[in-house]
Amino acid sequence: MMGTEPLVSAIIPVYNGERYLAEAIESAIGQTYRPVEVIVVDDGSTDGSAEVARRFGDAMCYHSQVHSGMAVALNHGVELALGDFLAFLDADDVWMRDKLALQVSCFAENPSLDMVFGHAEEFDSPELMGRETRATHRTGRIIPGYSHGTMLIKRDVFLMVGYFATQWRVGQFLDWYARASEIGLNSLLLPDVLLRRRLHLTNLGIIERDARGDYARILKAALDRRRRGGSCGGPCCSEARDTSNSDCV
Repeated sequence: MMGTEPLVSAIIPVYNGERYLAEAIESAIGQTYRPVEVIVVDDGSTDGSAEVARRFGDAMCYHSQVHSGMAVALNHGVELALGDFLAFLDADDVWMRDKLALQVSCFAENPSLDMVFGHAEEFDSPELMGRETRATHRTGRIIPGYSHGTMLIKRDVFLMVGYFATQWRVGQFLDWYARASEIGLNSLLLPDVLLRRRLHLTNLGIIERDARGDYARILKAALDRRRRGGSCGGPCCSEARDTSNSDCV
């Protein structure tokens, strides 16, 4: 790669994620693809997340906001991004080193693509003990990663779909992906594992259990739009029933 490659903006939202944030940032700045700008958006953390991020110095850009939720943090990152492509990484997950290189090459080979996904491998966070690990029952499982964590998307295409909806406590990507499906975007799912998804006791789907009604409301809204003339039924919609492990969170 000789300097003519498109810039990728890697957006990492974090809220009280000091325990895992360094690994996420390292996996973004350690990509084999260049150029990449790494943007950390701190959603009003009260722990040491800011200190963890700032240790990386000029290798990434750190921004903070009043605690407003995951969707607002993601959208803030998009507003700050300068890249031709957008990628998103949760502060408790890690990318494989060649994630962006594999995806950008797909766009080079097929310019008509709008977005590229890959597979995700789930793993138990090392601090989990026996009973806690057994409670997940999913470590090592490889799943189709229809999630913001595996996605690489053209910036102008993302903006055409629109920002992540901020009224949902969970399921922001499910809502976004339903809207993307309705306008018929051209997507590709790679067979490669691009993301390692950490399983731990503070996953958003666990701590926001009482908000899981959002999934049903999101799907109902998508079906209502479909009846009015759109379309829904993409992979993420069909997988949303497994809300304990939905990559649409």
